[in-house]
Amino acid sequence: MKEFNITGTCYPESHYMVNLDNRLAQIKQMVDAGKYFSINKGRQYGKTTTLRALSKYLNAEYIVIRLDFQGIGSFEFENERTFARAMARELYRLKSVKLHMSHEVQKEIKKIKSYDNSYLLADLFHVFGKWCEESENPIVLMIDEVDQASNNQVFLDFLAQLRKDYLNRDEIFTFQSVILAGVHDIRNLKLKIRPDSEHKHNSPWNIAAKFDVDMSFSQEDIAGMLEEYEADHQTGMNIPELSALIYEYTSGYPVLVSHICKIIDEELSVWNRENIVKAVGMIVSSKTMLFESLMNKLEDDKELKESVYSVLMNGDRLAYNPDDSSVDLALMYGFFKVVDGNVQIANRMFETRIYNAFLTSRKMQKAPIYKAGETDKPEFISNGHLNMELVLERFSQVYINLYGEHPEDFQEHEGRKLFLLFLRPIINGTGNFYIEAETRNRRRTDVVVDYLGEQHIIEMKVWHGEKYHAEGEQQLSDYLDYHHLKKGYLLTFNFNQEKEIGIKHVQFGDKELIEVTV
Repeated sequence: MKEFNITGTCYPESHYMVNLDNRLAQIKQMVDAGKYFSINKGRQYGKTTTLRALSKYLNAEYIVIRLDFQGIGSFEFENERTFARAMARELYRLKSVKLHMSHEVQKEIKKIKSYDNSYLLADLFHVFGKWCEESENPIVLMIDEVDQASNNQVFLDFLAQLRKDYLNRDEIFTFQSVILAGVHDIRNLKLKIRPDSEHKHNSPWNIAAKFDVDMSFSQEDIAGMLEEYEADHQTGMNIPELSALIYEYTSGYPVLVSHICKIIDEELSVWNRENIVKAVGMIVSSKTMLFESLMNKLEDDKELKESVYSVLMNGDRLAYNPDDSSVDLALMYGFFKVVDGNVQIANRMFETRIYNAFLTSRKMQKAPIYKAGETDKPEFISNGHLNMELVLERFSQVYINLYGEHPEDFQEHEGRKLFLLFLRPIINGTGNFYIEAETRNRRRTDVVVDYLGEQHIIEMKVWHGEKYHAEGEQQLSDYLDYHHLKKGYLLTFNFNQEKEIGIKHVQFGDKELIEVTV
């Protein structure tokens, strides 16, 4: 029986997977054209699974050497002699590759791997050239986990040799295509080794073609995987609805898609909207390799953390700039994606996890408004239901008491963050929230709170007059239609001296709007 896999390589015979044929066909076109390129994606994005599938996909026309730098120890990156020996050893271990080597090439590879660090990179590439010359089919070299080579000058020397042979392939025999896979692109690896500006842009991998194949899962991809599962289990699930919802939360990040499905299959059993929301909450509140990696990156890089904080917490519109190193890193690690020229948090689950990290830091937990939410938490929960009207009413009272005398610029910039600080301890451990990226700015923010399968839509906005307020009511009504809800909440931060604070109920068409002004 197949299962959903979230650890290691996926195999079609053992795991429920999306169909990779279209992606493999696109990558093969690059191989056919003799391109050298890198596949750089965040952790657990399906790079190894794709390379393994691509290797089989190319076998009819090419000889594929698929190496993994995890098989080479740090000592073996020390110099070119130890590196050449390690590479030869890894090659010699590949039974399928040895079948396509002549006796002479096997003999040369065996020498390099067996002798006590007597051979240089040039000797290894001499054997590569001889092999490519003798081979009936073109040879493709794939190397996975190139991040293992970080901080090692010998790897740059290896790339430089590949580049030299590539540029002279009209006169010498070399690989048809070379594919490197890892999280870091080569420029970032190089910066670790040679941080000075002179070497920053002079990469030995400047021959690489741009890799534009989308490796994320589309809604149709997810539906196809669920259809395969449904054929085995006959659950009666609504595949179009559930695949759309899974995509909304994950934006197609492969391991997140599989993790949601795995939890429902193995723990929750019933395939419905409520359990997808519950599975999302379980994942973002648990320790996983992916989230731990993301959080470590934030803690290790101050500029990266500031960029993420600016977009997520302050609602800043950050235009994509390829020369901004912190944005470049955020894209490479998977924090950001580019939409209409601006960067956004890559998916709702990342957003929730990062929000939780920012809002539950020691500094934030000491904030008076966080403590107020934490203290009053029992009052807001009744029979497993979250009383959002009471949450907003109490927030307005606490906010005015704590911050009513602060200057306007403080309130406009910080007000909505303060509401999220108040909300976080109330729903912590049971509920989650996310913010619609399209509305995250200094005038309007739509927050969706998921609590035990129930959704609460809160539009937070700054007062800019009656006309703008009426538009906000219409926007909230439309958003409630999208979520099939009849009740919504409007939290307005009004900085006019004559404002009317408090809570009121407004009937807007067939919707009930609970409006709170602070």
